[in-house]
Parts: sequence; structure tokens; C-alpha cells
Amino acid sequence: MLTRKLFLLLSPVILFACAEESTEMSAPTPQPAMVDLTTQTVPDQGFVINNARILDGMGGVIENGSLVVQGNRIVAVNEGESMVEGALEIDAEGRTVMPGFIDAHRHIITGEDPEAWMAEDAEDAMQAFLEAGFTTVLSAGDAPQILDLRRMTAENEIAGPRIIAASFTGLAAGGGGGGPEGDPARFDVARPPMRPTEPATALPEEAVRGQIQALYDRGYDAAKNVIIVTPDGPEEAALNMIVEETNRLGIRTITHAVTVTDTLAAVRADVDQLVHTPHIEMLTEEQAQFIADSGIPMTSTLGIFVPFFDENNEPIFRDYLPFPWETILSAGQGPVNARLLWEAGVVLGFGTDTRYDPELTLNHELKSLYLVFSEQDILQIMGENAAINIAMEDELGTLEAGKLADIVLVNGDPLDDLFDLLNVEVVIKDGAFMVDNR
Repeated sequence: MLTRKLFLLLSPVILFACAEESTEMSAPTPQPAMVDLTTQTVPDQGFVINNARILDGMGGVIENGSLVVQGNRIVAVNEGESMVEGALEIDAEGRTVMPGFIDAHRHIITGEDPEAWMAEDAEDAMQAFLEAGFTTVLSAGDAPQILDLRRMTAENEIAGPRIIAASFTGLAAGGGGGGPEGDPARFDVARPPMRPTEPATALPEEAVRGQIQALYDRGYDAAKNVIIVTPDGPEEAALNMIVEETNRLGIRTITHAVTVTDTLAAVRADVDQLVHTPHIEMLTEEQAQFIADSGIPMTSTLGIFVPFFDENNEPIFRDYLPFPWETILSAGQGPVNARLLWEAGVVLGFGTDTRYDPELTLNHELKSLYLVFSEQDILQIMGENAAINIAMEDELGTLEAGKLADIVLVNGDPLDDLFDLLNVEVVIKDGAFMVDNR
């Protein structure tokens, strides 16, 4: 009887103790707090990204891989986990790791007062590029303040993408498009019936060559021109002179040619980059092959003549004004020509030719590319091909040992859903953490 009473007295204690032990055993393991990588000091041993799905920019996929970065360079890309003693370790948690995005044809400075833009808007604008995943941007014609901005981002005075700066040059006296209001592309004189029917007036040879020396002396990386070949006009001969001068000075010639006729002229002059896919006139297979055989890379810019939409669902052009429906054929002709050029072997790289918000224009260009290209194609266009377009394929565009550590971490799988490319969470430029939005 005493034993039974003792058990009854002790049983609540035993039950409480067992319940407490059970609670302790079933409590979840605390998860480490997410550390903002932009606040971390990277040790001399660098950092390692483990547990990553790696898309290398060349078509390669590592389902569970790792990267090792030391200084501003990638030193290893491995299957499975990598361990480096003393390095900062980052768990990608299955995120997709890709090369930093490149826009190989962009305009950056907006508004009528470049100095005011630099003072008031530049910092936010540069951060917007990084937030969208862009670590390198080719400025294909901006106000001269672009040179200051290039220096500021290079020296980390402002956080922003690497900038390659081009300056406009002329092929003939006068010329150019334009109308009473809005973007010159609305009134592009390359497009019939506005296309010239008389030869343009030639510039003196010393003027053609002198403008290249002048922009080189100011520190530009490339000379940009707009070619619209007039009947028996001087444009192709002038472009040949420009190519000779840029080759002599060690800078690049990049050419705006939006018709098949003008693109073929630029190819004959052996320019370094075609910053548009021709969206006026239909390419033949023979013409596409001629362009491909030249080895000159080309930038996509397929979204220009596809409408944006404002908050009232009204179709607008890239100048925020109502969409010019007389140009809508280019929305279809550009992608068709792009696919023909791709099949012929042209290196097509990503570029937008806009001044809009970078994430918006990324989305817009992706939609246009998706008409005629697969997810795998588009990742090639955004990776290695974009780097080839800006002549930085030895440094950027792929995840390989020895390349600059320009890396993005994306939440999702762009090979499954292309528009996961809009889910950029971590951005690394030159081995430095610029964005962490995990």
C-alpha cells in the first residue's frame, strides 16, 4: 500500500519531467541569422559560395556546385562543396549562380540637365543597375558627364556597374533623324519613305579622322556612328576611315545600323560591334551568312519597337510618349532577322538601347528575345555573347577560373522559368558584395 501511495505521489513529478525532456528534444534547432554580405569584410583567403546551382554562361550547368573567389578573381568552379581555410563561407541555399549581367547597348544619363542628373540622380540610378543584376554597361552615347560617372563607379565613389563609354561620330555633313517631339527613332530617316534619295554631303577627310583623335584624347573607349547609306553617298568611305583610326588608336568602332542595307555596309567596313539587330528589311539567308562570316558581334535591342505600357495601360514608346504604330513592323522583323542571324552563326549579345529602369528593360528585352530563342539560348546571349560584344570575353560573361568575379545569385531557375532572371538577390562585382536582398 505504501509503495502504491508513493507512486501516486511521484507520478506527477515523473510526468512533468518526461514532458519537459520531450519538449527539449523536439524544439527546432535555431537557424543562424541571415548576415548582410555587403557589410562583411572579406578575408585575404577570399570567399566560397557553396550549395549553388551554377549556370556558367557557356551552356554548362552544375546542379550542386561551388565557387571560390580570391581578390577580384574567380579561382575555382567545382562540383560539390569547396573548402578554403580562413575564407568566408556562403551558403547559396540552392540559388542559381550566374555571371553578372551585361547590357551591351544602353543610354544612362537622362533629362535635359546632365549636371543636375549627376548631382541628384546618379547614385540611385547606378544602384538600380546593380539591383537588377547588371555589373557592366556599355554607354552607347551619353552626355560628356558619362566619363566622370565611369571614373566614380570604377573608384567606388558611387556604387554602380562597370561603364564602357562611347562617343558619337559623324559620317557625313548634316543628316540624322528627328521630329518635332520625342525620340529620334520615331522619325528614323533610315526607314522608308523618309530614307534619303540624294547623296549626303561628304565631310573632309581630316574632319572624319580628327573626330576620332579628339574623342580618344578625351578618354572614350569607343567611337559610335549611325550609318544611313545615301545613293552614291560618302558614308561607307567615311566609316572605313573611322575604322582605320580606331584601329590605330586601340579603341573600338561601334555602329548603329537598323536596316539590312546599312548593316551590310557596316560589315564591309569591318566595324567592331553592330549595336542593333536590323529591324527594317528582311534578311536573306545569304546576307545573314555574309554577316556571320565577318565575325562581327551584334547586340539584340529587340524590344525597342515593342510597346511599353503606362499606369493607364496605354501603349507608349521608350520616350514615354504614345507609341508610334507606323513602326510596329519592326517589333516582328527584328526577332525574325535575329533568329536568321543566330542560325548563320552571328554572336548575338544582350542589349536594350533604352534609358528606362534597368529591371523594367531587362524584362522587356527578355519578352522580345523569348519570341524566337529558348531559355538556353538567352542565357548564352546574356553571358558569353554579351561579353564578346563589348570585347571583354577574356574577363567577363562566364564563370571560369581566372575571370573577374562578377556574379549574381538568382532565386529560381532561369532554365525552367526565364523570368526568374528578375529575381536577383545577391550581386558581386569585382569580388565585392554590392547587393544582398536575400
